[in-house]
Amino acid sequence: MTLDEPPPLQAVLFDLDGTLVDTAPDLAHALNRLCQEHGLEPLPYEKIRNEVSNGGSALVRLGFDTANNTALHEQLLTRLLALYGESVAEYSHLFQGLEDLLDYLDRAAVSWGIVTNKPRPFTEALVSSLGLHCDVIVCPEDLQVKKPDPAPLLYAARQMAIPPEQCIYIGDHERDIQAGRRAGMQTIAVSYGYLGPRDDPEHWKPNHVISTPQALTEWLCRQLQTEAGTLPA
Repeated sequence: MTLDEPPPLQAVLFDLDGTLVDTAPDLAHALNRLCQEHGLEPLPYEKIRNEVSNGGSALVRLGFDTANNTALHEQLLTRLLALYGESVAEYSHLFQGLEDLLDYLDRAAVSWGIVTNKPRPFTEALVSSLGLHCDVIVCPEDLQVKKPDPAPLLYAARQMAIPPEQCIYIGDHERDIQAGRRAGMQTIAVSYGYLGPRDDPEHWKPNHVISTPQALTEWLCRQLQTEAGTLPA
């Protein structure tokens, strides 16, 4: 390894919503159920999808005018989360192609995990429903801070006993890349995620921008194979 080369990868960390799992269908369903309860027309799916990575409050603001009514906003948010909690994995699924990547990581004995701003009850229900088995899951409740703070990523690295510089963090939001860079990790921005019309991942200064789940799988497998010198059977 030369001074210009990053150290070899030993762990892969994923953001959850919009990076590893396509959760927008269930979140859209919950928001439109909430709209229906209030006599409103359902919102177009694509409009909701673009807001998913901004969290539940952003979804409430998308469907309702709560700018001057904090109490109403909190009431609607509580109801939205309750509706979502009823079916966090009815329509959600791994992005196509990433099952092959997770299988590769398991066969190659490469540690992998999830670092998300999604509350733990929803995260655990989703991960369990999808049958995912990772080495570490870090949620906001664990440290009382969220990305873009690097603390959750550093905590995940400690849990896996792997130096941050030998981890790569993959996300679909600017805060993911900010957190990864601040933690001293390599970063990948995935442009197949929940990007808004003004989002430009190149401006977030990740190490790489990758446009499809299949390309992400191919890139990581190739990178890990090259560093290990062998491909698992």
